[in-house]
Amino acid sequence: MQIDAATGWLSAIAHCPSAHFNERPAGMDISLLVIHNISLPPGQFGTGCVQQFFRGALDPAADPYFAGIADLRVSAHFLIERDGGITQFVSCLQRAWHAGQSCFDGRDNCNDFSLGIELEGTDDQPFSDAQYASLIALTRTLQQAFPLITRERITGHEHIAPGRKTDPGPCFDWPRYLHDVTDNALKDGSC
Repeated sequence: MQIDAATGWLSAIAHCPSAHFNERPAGMDISLLVIHNISLPPGQFGTGCVQQFFRGALDPAADPYFAGIADLRVSAHFLIERDGGITQFVSCLQRAWHAGQSCFDGRDNCNDFSLGIELEGTDDQPFSDAQYASLIALTRTLQQAFPLITRERITGHEHIAPGRKTDPGPCFDWPRYLHDVTDNALKDGSC
């Protein structure tokens, strides 16, 4: 998995371009990684509905829950499914619409300077080993391309939008993930 510096798209993963993005403010750094969770319908996995949602193609009649969200314009840069498969929706160089009203380290509008990774899941179910493996590999790739995304600048949606968002939730194993990201960096000889 490598990132094309000119386009911001990664190789060796699925691409499902979304129209729900815009340009980052001129000169904006990419210095934050935000971890989320999502499942559509809620609690169901492998439906393909997340991909439809991020593309603006969700059928509001397909499930009662969809009627309330089908018109939302939402995206993330990446989705990691339960089997570890990774899909990219928005170039890393562009602003995906994943964080909403948010603040990190005194800076508002986290979409301006962040990348968003959605894990297929819920707040109350453990994530799969395959998801952690893909998340760690993707994180290392993104950190190599965007060195301002340090271990301290990886956060959850719940941390940048407290009281409004709860993901990735209490079942996300932050110590495991952050240890493995750091451990992999040490093994690679990376800083």
